[in-house]
Parts: sequence; structure tokens; C-alpha cells
Amino acid sequence: MSGHSKWSSIKHKKGAADAKRGKLFSKLSRAIIVAAKEGGGDPAANLALQNAIEKARSYSMPKDNIERAIARGSGTDADGSNFETVIYEGYGPSGVAVIVEALTDNRNRTASDVRHAFDKFDGNLGTSGAVAWLFERRGVVVVAGDGVDEDELTLAAAEGGADDVSPDGSSFAVISAPENLAGVREALEAAGYTIESAELTMVPKTTVEVADESAAKKLLRLVDQLEENDDVQDVFANFDIPEQVLEAVAS
Repeated sequence: MSGHSKWSSIKHKKGAADAKRGKLFSKLSRAIIVAAKEGGGDPAANLALQNAIEKARSYSMPKDNIERAIARGSGTDADGSNFETVIYEGYGPSGVAVIVEALTDNRNRTASDVRHAFDKFDGNLGTSGAVAWLFERRGVVVVAGDGVDEDELTLAAAEGGADDVSPDGSSFAVISAPENLAGVREALEAAGYTIESAELTMVPKTTVEVADESAAKKLLRLVDQLEENDDVQDVFANFDIPEQVLEAVAS
């Protein structure tokens, strides 16, 4: 299991069990509201909304909360109207590429906060397009691996529209085009598989190994500070921290 995948798994479990779950749900709701405001309240006709709902489900957000957020976004006086999507790109310690996706009602405030985080942890905020070429947007469904036959899983995933299945530690990562994410999840659930997470992500085409413990600590603190920001929805990075180093700094 690569250090990047392991960190993603740690981060997801941390988010799901976070005592600040209200804050997490607030971010997920904001994404749903904005998606419904921009593309309508029907997930079947609005890919952005469909993917925002999938992510919310991954973190066990109650169905009522999801439906309320859709209603608020698609209503005539929707409060998602003041938010805009802003993407920041830059480099963290050891030349690791970082993409920050935010939903903000104050671009200046968010830009200042993001720049401060990069500066604080020896990073550099770049211009638009600086690192995006190092990633590709994909749908990723993580399936619990206990007792799972990879060939049978691959067949079920393909029927749902997936492109690839790969072992990911004690789980399997099922990769698909963004528009097939919901269909893949539904097919796997119908086949009886346990879904650990399902969300749209930016998958790095190549990774940068960060074996130095000091650099790894700074890098993960940068990611944590960015994710703590109320405006930030997602942070993606192309690091690969060796497992023993990751365990040392994560503890």
C-alpha cells in the first residue's frame, strides 16, 4: 500500500470519526447547496450534485441533511448564490504538488488564508495550471477487502462502468470516470460489497517520495491546516511517504 493511499485512508477514517463532525457536515452541505444552485436539484441531470451527494454519503451524512441541502440549493432564495469555486495550486515541502479546492463567499479572505498556510510550512503558492497537469480527476470507490475475490469484484465493477480495480492494503480501490461514480457505487452495493468511501478525487499521475521525517511532518501539517479552513473543500497532493515515516509523523 503506497504512502499516499494509506494517508488517504487515515484521513477518511479521521474525518468520519471526527468530533467536529458538524463542521464536516457543514462543508458537505455547502458543496451540495452550490451544486444544486448551479445545475438544479435533480442528481440524474447534475453530475456535480451527484458527486457531492456521493461524498456526503461516504461520511454517513444523514439523508435528511442531504435532502435539506438540495432543497436549499434549488430554492428560489438559495443561500448558495454567494459562493464561488476557487482552485489554488502550488508546491509543498520537497516539491510535492498540492491542489486546494475551495467554496468561498470572500475570495480575498480565502486566498490570504491559503497563502499563509503555504508560507508557514515552506510551500509556494503558484499560478493557475501550475500543477493541475500532474493529476487527473477520477471517481474512486473504496471497497472493504475481507473475503473479496478480486476477479469477481472486477466483473461487478465493470458492469457498473468502472475502468480499473487495484488492491489498496486491506481494501480495493475501484477507479472510474467521474460521471460513472454513482453507477459504480450502486452496482457494487447491489452485488453485496461493503463500501468504505466513494468520492471524486484528483489522482496523481506520478508521486514524489518524501522519506525525510521533518519534511513529511511539515507537509502533513500543511495539508491539515488547509483542510481545517472552513472554505476549503478538498486538498490533493502527490506525495508518497514511506509507511514507517508516515506512522511516525501521524502519531
